[in-house]
Amino acid sequence: MRLLSWIRKAAPPVAVGGGNSIAGVVREPFAGAWQAGMGIDSRHDLLAFSAVYACVDRIASDISKLGIRYVKQIGNIWQDASAPRFTGPLRRPNPYQNRIQFVKAWQVSKLLAGNTYVLLVRDMLRNVTAMYVLDPARVIPLVAPSGAVFYQVAADPLRGVPGQVTIPASEIIHDRGICPWHPLIGVSPIVAAAAAGTMGNRIQQNSRKFFGNMSRPGGILSAPGKISDETANRLKTHWETNYGGENAGRLAVVGDGLKYETVMMTATDAQLVEQLRWAVEDVARCYHVPLYKIGADPTGSKTAANIGALEQSYYTDCLQAPIEELELCLDDGFEVPDGQGFDVDVRGLLRMDPAARYDAHSKAVGGGWMAPNEARAAENMPPVPGGDTPYLQQQNYSLGALAKRDKHPAPSSATLTSTSASKEPTNGN
Repeated sequence: MRLLSWIRKAAPPVAVGGGNSIAGVVREPFAGAWQAGMGIDSRHDLLAFSAVYACVDRIASDISKLGIRYVKQIGNIWQDASAPRFTGPLRRPNPYQNRIQFVKAWQVSKLLAGNTYVLLVRDMLRNVTAMYVLDPARVIPLVAPSGAVFYQVAADPLRGVPGQVTIPASEIIHDRGICPWHPLIGVSPIVAAAAAGTMGNRIQQNSRKFFGNMSRPGGILSAPGKISDETANRLKTHWETNYGGENAGRLAVVGDGLKYETVMMTATDAQLVEQLRWAVEDVARCYHVPLYKIGADPTGSKTAANIGALEQSYYTDCLQAPIEELELCLDDGFEVPDGQGFDVDVRGLLRMDPAARYDAHSKAVGGGWMAPNEARAAENMPPVPGGDTPYLQQQNYSLGALAKRDKHPAPSSATLTSTSASKEPTNGN
C-alpha cells in the first residue's frame, strides 16, 4: 500500500525522540549503578514481576472486553446509529486481530511504553479500511519547522510498513500517557513503579536461589587455630562441591574444632514478606488498580455488600480516563462529524447482580420514566406488544387540587340518601 500520495519538499522535520528513548529504558538511579549491577530493570524485565503483569493485564482486559457503539445525538439524548463506514473497521481492524485483541494491544502499548501509535489505512474516499497498532520502539515523532507533526516509522511488514516511511499525523492515532517533558512523548506508569518492580524481582530471585540450595543459607567454616591458605581453599572447594547446590542437605563430618556458621540474613530479619507486599502495593498504586483486582488484598475488603461501590470506584479512578481517551482518539482518527461518535459501553463492567438489577428495573418502570420494553432490552429479552410506552399509576394529586376539594364540606349520609331517592324513578316518571 502507498501511505503517502504526495512528495514533501519542506525542510526535514526535527526528531523529538520516541517513547522508547525515555519511557522504554528506565534510567539508572545513580552514575555507575549499571556497571555495579545495581541498575533498574528494563521494561521487559519489569513485566516479569507478577504485580506489573497483573495490573497491565487487568486494565487492558477490562477495557478490551467492553463493546464499542456508534451513537448519534438526537435532541438531548444519544442513540445507537448505523454507520458501516465507521463500525466496519472495528469489527476486524486488520487480518490478524479482532476487536478485543486490537483494543488490548492498544492499551498494553500505552501501559508499558506510554505511547500507542495506530496506523490508519484509508481508501480513495478517505474511509478507514484497516488499523494497525505499531511497535512504539519503531516510531519517532517529528516536528517540522512549520509546527506540523509527522511520525517516522521503521520497516514492519506485519503491520503493513514494508520500509521506513514518514507519515503525517492525520494518518496516525497517537494515544499517550502523561507528558511531563514533551507533549508528543507519553510516560508509562512503569517508570514510577520501576524501583518497586526491580526490588520485587530481586526478592524473588534471592528466594529462588535460597530454595534452590534446599533452603540452607550460605555460611563460613571457622577453625579454632590458624590454618594455611592452601588448607582453607581445599576445605572451601570440598564443602561447596559436596554440600552445596543439589548436594545441600547431605551429612557432613568435621573435626579439629571446625564449625559452620550461617552468614545470610533470615527472611524474618529482612522482613521479606513485608518488603514484597510493599513492592506489590507500590506497583498497584502507580497503575491505580485496587489490590483486590490483582489478588493481593490481605484485608479481604471485597464483600458481597460493597462490590458495587468498589467496582464504581475502580471504574472512576482507573478506567474512566483511558476509556474517554480511547473514544476521543477514535473520533479524531475516523473524522467523525459533530453530534456523532464512538461510545464504549461500560454497562458490562458495572453490571449488578441479578436481584439488584431486577429491583432497579422494577423501580424505574414503576416510576414512569422507563418503558417495560427498555427494561427487557437491558436484559436481552424481546419486546412485548404495548411495552414501548411508560406507565404510571394515577394516585398522586397536586396540593392545589386537594385544597380545592377541601373547600366544600363532605356530604353526609342523609344527604346522599335523599339525593339518590329523589332521582329514583317512580311509575315510569
